[in-house]
Amino acid sequence: MFKLKEVLFKKDIPGSEIQEQDETQRIQIATCVLLLEVAKSDDEFSSIEKTTISAVLKKKFQMSDEAAEELMKIAKGRREESIDLWEFTNLINENYPRERKIRLVEAAWRVIYADRKLDKYEDHLVHKLAKLLRLEHKDMIEAKVRVLDEIRS
Repeated sequence: MFKLKEVLFKKDIPGSEIQEQDETQRIQIATCVLLLEVAKSDDEFSSIEKTTISAVLKKKFQMSDEAAEELMKIAKGRREESIDLWEFTNLINENYPRERKIRLVEAAWRVIYADRKLDKYEDHLVHKLAKLLRLEHKDMIEAKVRVLDEIRS
């Protein structure tokens, strides 16, 4: 079973394997928080957006439906406790190379376009997210174009 709750905030666990697992789970939570934030930025959180986030998480982290659902619950709680997105983007910046951060922005665009419409608040947030992830504007736009091309085909 997916044991995110047990290691969510533990940082000083002895053993590199346990620390690596903890870091991986914290990155998963951070990724999920960002996708949920994008989905909710227009004050609507549709079932298609939730399904899209779940699909992204399952593919990106090779997890079950159950694990993705648990991750979304934990991420929702972490976001409610947080004052901004910096702690989540900082963790990703420390652990993801540029290409993985671009794929995360692509995932954000997939969530945004899941309902086939772009809201100004969603657009603003994905721009902010790209800046926080230290990506260039062109990286964000290219990610958007790739997602739109996928949708059209």
